[in-house]
Amino acid sequence: MKKNVTVRGLTIGEGAPKICVPMVGKTITELVEEASFLKTIDLDVVEWRVDFFEHVEDMEKVKEALNAIRSILLDTPLVFTFRSAKEGGEKEVSTEYYFELNKVIAESGQIDIVDIELFNDEEEINKLLSAAHSSNVYVIISNHDFDKTPEKDEIVSRLRKAQELGGDLPKIAVMPRNTADVLTLLEATNTMYQQYADRPIITMSMAGKGVISRLAGEIFGSALTFGAAKKASAPGQVPVTELRNILSVINRHI
Repeated sequence: MKKNVTVRGLTIGEGAPKICVPMVGKTITELVEEASFLKTIDLDVVEWRVDFFEHVEDMEKVKEALNAIRSILLDTPLVFTFRSAKEGGEKEVSTEYYFELNKVIAESGQIDIVDIELFNDEEEINKLLSAAHSSNVYVIISNHDFDKTPEKDEIVSRLRKAQELGGDLPKIAVMPRNTADVLTLLEATNTMYQQYADRPIITMSMAGKGVISRLAGEIFGSALTFGAAKKASAPGQVPVTELRNILSVINRHI
């Protein structure tokens, strides 16, 4: 029996994959404009990619921006993500600051889900997981490979590790070099979903070749997909309106 993740009335892990749209504003003004625009879009979840924010290293400014975002997106499930440069993000900060930032924001009462990167110190991950769960915040444990697609067994292994650590939503994103790599990701997703997962998982193959993986989650087992509203935060994201239409078509036929 798989346990789903329900945030603000939205259940991730049942029916069509839910659509998450990233916010990538650099300033509070840009973020307010972005949040106001996203309020008009047919999406399910918003992810604040705080590594794009110019004052990300100023905790008070991050809180101020978050308050501004939440005051607009009152009822929208909100993911807080600092994506490190080594995993395709905009910035690198110290490990200490990375964990402090995520812990403070997880405990702020303003977010619903926090993203923690898998390749970190396990003890630190466990402490952050506990803090998040104590504040009723769900956790994505994620891994991103912007260079290649690992072997199928390695993809499954990383997802299982994220699940074993206690992540509510294990996630992996990989870069295909050819169409066979896309099949590898889909096969790994299906294997994880059918054989090991006891909770929703999130997987994608990036860039143009991998776009099918962003659409076919309901068939292979990925519960959340990322769409672009104005600016994509990763290669291959499909505009939200197109994405919703395609997911609906697939959902009706399976």
